[in-house]
Amino acid sequence: MKTKTILLLVSSLSLGACATGLKLTEEGEKVRVLDPTEVNSCRELGKTNNSVSWQVVGIARPEDAVSKELRVLARNSASRMGGDTIVPLTIIDKGVQTFVVYKCINPDG
Repeated sequence: MKTKTILLLVSSLSLGACATGLKLTEEGEKVRVLDPTEVNSCRELGKTNNSVSWQVVGIARPEDAVSKELRVLARNSASRMGGDTIVPLTIIDKGVQTFVVYKCINPDG
């Protein structure tokens, strides 16, 4: 019985990780992720709040997978806002993270 439960959990985690379907858009690919110290000459456009599933069947997903998905969402969102750069504003908390969106390339244009 234990083996069956373990197999079910491993299968669920594997499927959950593959089933998100999050894709970086062509515009999102152009958005950079920088540190706060690197955006001094940029114009702030706003913030984007993003969330993804952080658990599958009650088990926490790998932090790097959650982080990657949040950045994909934030980069896609920033491109729709006319931004070319994002900076994480908050740490990841239960699959939620806020980013600041900037326009750094030709910020006054």
